Amino acid sequence: MTAALAAPVLETARLTLRLPRPEDAAVVTAFYASDRARFIGGPVPADTALGYLDNSLRNWASRGHGWWMIEDRATGRVAGRCGIGYPWGPETPELGWQVYDGFEGRGLAHEAAGAALAHAQGAWGLRGIVSLIHPDNARSRRLAARLGARFDRLGEIEGDPCEVWLHREGAA
Repeated sequence: MTAALAAPVLETARLTLRLPRPEDAAVVTAFYASDRARFIGGPVPADTALGYLDNSLRNWASRGHGWWMIEDRATGRVAGRCGIGYPWGPETPELGWQVYDGFEGRGLAHEAAGAALAHAQGAWGLRGIVSLIHPDNARSRRLAARLGARFDRLGEIEGDPCEVWLHREGAA
């Protein structure tokens, strides 16, 4: 699945951000099947969740960036996903994050998203990065603010309302 792709591996104090591997499919589909996915259009069936992984790999292949898997360095377990996607089209990069069951409340999303944002703005030179956040997702709003983003406006994604948070240049 990832043999022909090249992507930077980012390491933080506690995490490794890496390309998805075939063995990640089970944890990704479990997340998307759970109520934890309610803020991003879920729960959804396994084939839809696997489509999200495929889309991320297509972004890596065509754009040279996409979503990483977040791996806990202490245990080797997958703790979530984060990275850059384009749900609004090619002109609007979005920084997104997901933390899987058992890993929340430890600051891992902040650590991973901060590393991804710094890399996207620095190495890739991306500008105008947004985060699209469900209006009921207070934890993601707080995380966006901790990353230096500011609320910009209300928007919509796939027919659902969202808040658009704009990341300042060099804020990560």
